[in-house]
Amino acid sequence: MRPMNAALWVAAMIVGLQQIASSPDVVVDLSSKNLSSVPRDLPQTVTNLDLSCNRIQQLHQGDFQNTTLLKSLNVSWNILEEIDPATFLNTPLLEELDLSHNRLKNLSGQQYLLHTGNLRMLNLSCNTFPSMTLGSAFSTLVKLQRLALGAKNISVGDFKNIAGMKLCTLTLCLGDELAYEAGSLKDVQAERLQITFTSNQIVGRDVVEDALTLFVQVELMNLSGGFRELTEQLRQRAEIHTTHLYLTNISIKWKDLTDYVNVILQTSITHLAASDVTLYNLPYIDTPVIQTSKMKSFSARMVVVTTFFFSQEAVYNFFINLPVETVSITEISIIHMTCPKSQSPILELDFSYCSLSDSIFSRVEHQEILECENLGNVRKLVLINNNLKSFQLLSKRVQYMKSLQHLDLSLNSLVYDSLEECVWPPNITNMTLASNGLTDSVFKCLPKGIETLDLENNQVSVVPSSIFKMENLLSLNLNSNRLRDLPVCDGFPMLSELMLKSNSFHAPSVNKLESCPKLKTLDVSSNPFTCTCSLRDFIHLATKSEQKTGNTGLELVSWPLNYYCIYPEDVRDSTLNSIWLPEVSCDVGILAATILCPAVIMIVVVLTLCHRLDVPWYMSMIWQWTRAKHRARTQQVRPEDLVGVEFHAFVSYSQHDADWVHNSLLPNLEGPAGGLQICHHEKNFVPGKTIIENIIGCVEKSRRSVFVLSAHFVKSEWCHYELYFASHHRLARGSDSIVLVLLEPLPQYTIPSKYYQLKSMMGRHTYLEWPQERAKHRLFWANLRAALQADLPNAPVIEIEG
Repeated sequence: MRPMNAALWVAAMIVGLQQIASSPDVVVDLSSKNLSSVPRDLPQTVTNLDLSCNRIQQLHQGDFQNTTLLKSLNVSWNILEEIDPATFLNTPLLEELDLSHNRLKNLSGQQYLLHTGNLRMLNLSCNTFPSMTLGSAFSTLVKLQRLALGAKNISVGDFKNIAGMKLCTLTLCLGDELAYEAGSLKDVQAERLQITFTSNQIVGRDVVEDALTLFVQVELMNLSGGFRELTEQLRQRAEIHTTHLYLTNISIKWKDLTDYVNVILQTSITHLAASDVTLYNLPYIDTPVIQTSKMKSFSARMVVVTTFFFSQEAVYNFFINLPVETVSITEISIIHMTCPKSQSPILELDFSYCSLSDSIFSRVEHQEILECENLGNVRKLVLINNNLKSFQLLSKRVQYMKSLQHLDLSLNSLVYDSLEECVWPPNITNMTLASNGLTDSVFKCLPKGIETLDLENNQVSVVPSSIFKMENLLSLNLNSNRLRDLPVCDGFPMLSELMLKSNSFHAPSVNKLESCPKLKTLDVSSNPFTCTCSLRDFIHLATKSEQKTGNTGLELVSWPLNYYCIYPEDVRDSTLNSIWLPEVSCDVGILAATILCPAVIMIVVVLTLCHRLDVPWYMSMIWQWTRAKHRARTQQVRPEDLVGVEFHAFVSYSQHDADWVHNSLLPNLEGPAGGLQICHHEKNFVPGKTIIENIIGCVEKSRRSVFVLSAHFVKSEWCHYELYFASHHRLARGSDSIVLVLLEPLPQYTIPSKYYQLKSMMGRHTYLEWPQERAKHRLFWANLRAALQADLPNAPVIEIEG
């Protein structure tokens, strides 16, 4: 293979391994499976492998040849006696290796470590090593940070092969029969030394001397005795290099503990911590406390008391009167804390995860509750997860802590009934009230100078606009409450951060943000947004904040990933930035203009076309034709009313209109065209009778009367007589017995007042207008014929002239 190709291949392999190594961890748990060897079918992608609590006696070359991504291996609590030097040849990424509680015998012969150059944690404790002499293979562990060892004999020079190595933690598991040579730990460079003792073991004086001389942090573990010797040893030392001393998993008497603490207060140790403590033989009276010390902090965690009868106040008094800056007593079932006897130097107090009640720090004398005035230097008070209930009472308990700046009351059961005022000290700037039962009224019980307020996971539904101004408030956390809309910032003029995640916002009112001129960060994620027009302004604001446009400079946290629609169903679970709400459908003015303008234009166009095409006239004629046909089908006429009727209609007209009657009217009504029997004076008047008699006779013999109206008709006296008799005769024949045909326009004002009957008829009756356009004539004649069509009982026999 050419050098260039080989280099490219190696580079590709390195990149591939880096990509695979950055993939998520794959954990395989094979603990307590009664295995006697490493399984051969391990997945190639495994990164964390647990083989603890089995019966594996040997590790061979090739056991891990397919697990090249292995980072963590636990083979503790087996019966390992031998490990092949090439066991870890194929695990270049191995960082954690636990071989504790096995049967390995020679620390100087652990040659398999030559292939574990990336190890950061190595645990070889609780094996059967006779001596602590580390072999040369340990010097190759240049990245090692934590090392746990154990042997029966520890001598000077045992750690020379790790002398240049800077460890974070060295753990020594000491057996019952330990032989320790003073100065053996001089070659170790570790920030922290952990010494684990066995039960009832006598604490070696030399190992403790070296620990306190050489290491900044020392942790003594599993001690159940020897505290008096340790106390005397500390008292006799003039110089101690250790600044942090930890006691873990110990069992101790009250007197031994207090003596030990009082001695440490007189040394240069600045931090003392005790955890997992079993405490017994507790006192009935107060225990004196040294009042001057260099110690800065004291912490106690998870303390179990086995004594049933003792003075709780005596115990509390010892800890609260410690002359230190920080006191932390956590995860202990204490129900009260007393007040120091004099002004305390304590700056920070932490009583988290205890059982403290609202009576904290107070005392009762002569049935009067006295508040504590000796904690005036406390700057930070942490009371997380206790049994605190009254927010107002708690303000009284801390009212004399004039230096108090940070107060954490999370995970309690605090409520405020707003019946009494709160009396907080004036310098509180940071208050955490998360996970309580506080409601809107809490804003009436807050320090005025507060800068950071955390009300996450409470029951706040609205921020009252009438609260007093908190001029300094910069950050307000209202996540996981019951808010339905953005709060108004009138009471917080300097607010720059507002957290409103997981509330009940459907459509935040963006205009309310105008009252927040300083707001820079806003979190409204994980709310049940309703993606309708009311949300359009908020989406527009979010888009501007994302694009960094506009002059607001507002940052919307978690946009757009955690902003989803819950309604309508068709966009449910869609992100808000993917929703399109067109302006035309959301703006009422634009929507109205969009709908009305085309409608108005359409109406104008239709009206114009109707006017030009005489659509109203056609509609009127069709309507009249329909009505006439309907009447013809439904009208019931008595037979006696038709006795003597011979004609369909009697036509009355002026002599001046005779041409139109003869040339147009009669041809379209009579004969083959119309099939109607028409009576008119020129044909049917009987000679010898008076005109009046003829008119009356023709009206009586006709089913209907047709009047051809024109200006000449109005001027004709005889036409008026005919109209008069026909109008009286319609009482017997029905209201449809008169048909008016308007030959030409005849305005009402042109009709003389004496022809009031004609005016009345034209007002009540629908008349037929003679159209001038020839195209309309057919519809006119059809309409007129429909109005006159009827059955005649006495139709005359028509004689055909030869």
